[in-house]
Amino acid sequence: MGTVGSSTDGVAGERRQLINVAYRLLGSVTEAEDAVQDAYARWYGLPRSRQEEIRSPGAWLTTVTGRICLDLLGSARARRERYVGAWLPEPLPDRIEWDQAGGAGPADPADQIVLDESVSMAFLVVLESMTPAERVAFVLHDVFRYPFAEIAGVLDRTPAACKQLAASARRRVGAARTPVPATGRAEVVRHVKEAWESKDIAALVGVLDPAAVMTADGGGLAGAALRPVEGGARIAQYMVAIADKAPGLELLERTVNGVPGLVAQRDGVVMTVAAFDIADGRVTRIWAVRTPEKLRPWAGS
Repeated sequence: MGTVGSSTDGVAGERRQLINVAYRLLGSVTEAEDAVQDAYARWYGLPRSRQEEIRSPGAWLTTVTGRICLDLLGSARARRERYVGAWLPEPLPDRIEWDQAGGAGPADPADQIVLDESVSMAFLVVLESMTPAERVAFVLHDVFRYPFAEIAGVLDRTPAACKQLAASARRRVGAARTPVPATGRAEVVRHVKEAWESKDIAALVGVLDPAAVMTADGGGLAGAALRPVEGGARIAQYMVAIADKAPGLELLERTVNGVPGLVAQRDGVVMTVAAFDIADGRVTRIWAVRTPEKLRPWAGS
C-alpha cells in the first residue's frame, strides 16, 4: 500500500467524494459533514497495522460513511414525523456565483458539493420518499456508479437484493422527464420574480401551472404554511400576501441546488430560498425553505 504518509494523503483526498455521497443520502449539509467526520474518526482510530491491511481506504470510507448515513436515515424518519410542518432538504448555494457577486463567505462543506441534476430539489424530494435502504442502493449505484458488490457491504445484503432495491427506487423516480434547459428555467423564474415584486396576481397565475403546489419549510421557527398550498391561483394570492407582510424584501435570482431559483432577503439577511420545478414553460412546484439553520450556508450572499 505504500508508506503511511501517502496513504494518509490519499485518505484525506476522499473527503470531497464522501461529502457529495452523504449530502445526496441525507439532504442535509450539516448531517453530511458530521457523517463524514465520523467515518474519518473511525479510520484514524484503527491501529496502523489494520490501516495497512485495507487495500482501498477510499472504498472502506465509502462503506463506513454509507452505513452511518443508513443509520441516520432510519432515525431521521422518526424526527421528521415530529417536525413542525413540511421537512425539505437543505438548499445549496453556488459559491462561485456568490464570489462574483462579492459575497464570498468562509469555507463550507457545501462548497465541495457538485451541483448537478442529482442535487436538484425535485430529485432530493423524490429521494425522501424512498426507504433508507432504497435510497442508499439507488444513490450509490445510479448516481455514483458503485457496483452492487460494494453496495452489498454497506447494506449488509446480497448484491442481488441491492439490485432489487435500486430497481424499486428507480420506479419511484418514474419515467425521467426531459429536463428544462437552464436558460428556459431562468426565464420562467425571472417572470415569477417580476410578478412577485410587482404583486401582480394575474401575472403570477399566468406563470404558475393551474395544479401547481407550493411547500414551505419553516421548522416552527419561521412563518410558513404548515401544509402545502395547492393551485396556481391560491399560490399567487399567498405569495402576494407574503410580499405585503414583508416590506423591504429583496428578491435575487440565484442558483439553488444547481438550477435557477430565487433568494429573498431583507437588510442583507437571507429569509427564504425558493427552488422551482418547471414543465411546459410553467412552474409546477415551489419549495420554499425558511428554517434559519437550513439557510446558514447562504449567510453572506
